[in-house]
Amino acid sequence: MYVCNCNGLRKRDVALAIEAGAARPREIFARNQCQAQCAKCVCEMRQMIDDSREAFALAAE
Repeated sequence: MYVCNCNGLRKRDVALAIEAGAARPREIFARNQCQAQCAKCVCEMRQMIDDSREAFALAAE
């Protein structure tokens, strides 16, 4: 499934960037060597970052 149609970023591309330490959409774009264009994907990226943080926090308990 595509998260960013402009850059062709799939959900797994975003997830890998988050796992590698990206904490902002800007960092996800940088890790994938692209940049935001229409920015419709930024909300979904932020949600994926938040979900990842929550999962990590639960695992740490």
